Amino acid sequence: MLQLYYLGDEELREKCSPVKDFDDSLDVIAEAMFETMYENDGVGLAGPQVGIPKKIFVVDTRHEGQRMVFVNPEIIATSDDSVPYEEGCLSLPGVYHNVDRPSQVTVQAFGTDGKPFTVEADGLLARVIQHENDHLYGKVFIDRLDAEEREKMVHLFEKKNRRKRLGKR
Repeated sequence: MLQLYYLGDEELREKCSPVKDFDDSLDVIAEAMFETMYENDGVGLAGPQVGIPKKIFVVDTRHEGQRMVFVNPEIIATSDDSVPYEEGCLSLPGVYHNVDRPSQVTVQAFGTDGKPFTVEADGLLARVIQHENDHLYGKVFIDRLDAEEREKMVHLFEKKNRRKRLGKR
């Protein structure tokens, strides 16, 4: 399992570099990311969240059967309509807020084998793709909120994190 980084850690705000080497180590990284994601009950995990400043994220929405690895993803189209949905993040445990995002996306990416693919997604998969893609540019979901709401979420994260360190729930 890999170490998770949290709000306030520099690693989470790094802008990622493209993956250049498509070798066996990429499969190992992706599997370790899936393991870390599953261990923490997530549906997506991006490189910066585990200290890997590369353009890679993994997704498994479980009920939709979508276990996928996206390497060097690029969102090439989004729908005109946006929908609110409550988001959380493994890097901000215990913090949730509605975020408006396009309801559909088209993304081009590569698999760990270096082969390109295109996915047209809607629903939860579209949301997770957009959320994880933001991480590749140093953004977390609360960055999409207005300043007042973002500040509330930071305060809530700090409060919950403080309780955890003290062993309280």
